Amino acid sequence: MIARRRFLATTGAAAVTGPLAAEAQQAGKVYRIGFISVTYLRIEDVFFQQLRELGYVEGQNLAVERRYSEGRAERFPEFAAALARLNVDLIIVTTTPAALAVKNVTKTIPIVQPNSIDPVGAGLVASLARPGGNFTGATTQAPDIVAKRLQLLLHAIPHVSTVAVVWNAANPANARSWREAQDAARVLGIKVKSREVRGPSDFEGIFAEMVRERPDALLFIGDQLTLQHGQQTVGFAAQKRIPSMFDRDYLVTAGGLMSYGADEEELWRYAAVLADKILKGAKPADLPVEQPRKFKFVINLKTAKAFGLTIPPSLLLQADQVIE
Repeated sequence: MIARRRFLATTGAAAVTGPLAAEAQQAGKVYRIGFISVTYLRIEDVFFQQLRELGYVEGQNLAVERRYSEGRAERFPEFAAALARLNVDLIIVTTTPAALAVKNVTKTIPIVQPNSIDPVGAGLVASLARPGGNFTGATTQAPDIVAKRLQLLLHAIPHVSTVAVVWNAANPANARSWREAQDAARVLGIKVKSREVRGPSDFEGIFAEMVRERPDALLFIGDQLTLQHGQQTVGFAAQKRIPSMFDRDYLVTAGGLMSYGADEEELWRYAAVLADKILKGAKPADLPVEQPRKFKFVINLKTAKAFGLTIPPSLLLQADQVIE
């Protein structure tokens, strides 16, 4: 079983109705935050909705400086420097390379990441419990989560012997997930093959490799680069009839076979709670990085039938959602 930590600050307790929360803000103060991401993803709306519920209304007492790289990671240092010059009150980042770029230009402006992968391994924090610097947030990872995904794949498809792992090797936070996949494969008696990408132009190449090698299944490790090509990966797997395991449920809704991962909405709401605390004077060094409390397992039965797969009833009973 995956260890689950208690949510340190529930959004239900922290969220206050907009007008009441607004009264608690400094009169006349306009908070300015930066937002760095690869591309617009719908999940970011959850963060800003939670901020509104906490009394921060864009165009009134909140100004947001948004920067999207559109797959060009080399732009993160430029974005970080620009936001540091603006001396924003807080910077939200959605990918580890962006967080590292910001930390390289400022040790004082607080950084919050709602979806960090391995902030300790990437050098962003000293520990999850005691970050110790200007970075905090929430992580999508938990002990043994990659192993759990491989176990679910094998439960669904017992004949699996080779799994292609699609991951962004340019993101240092993903190294841990790749190691965990290798470790789990040894225990499970299967082979994993690295199909790494470092930029948008690499996807066609790894798809061609998988066509030649024909793996039994595909494991997708999500980060801001790979998620930008998530729909493309779903389409490829469907066309080539390769069973796929994702970490975001919307990719299963789009046609992937299965997903198992953290409840991202909960983590993004928690990140907004952290942002509120920081804007009110709290230090990121004192705010623990939260691990996921809720996980979701989704199976697309329609995709399974199209592939000629019979999902065991015992696995269907474990699913939080079955798409038919």
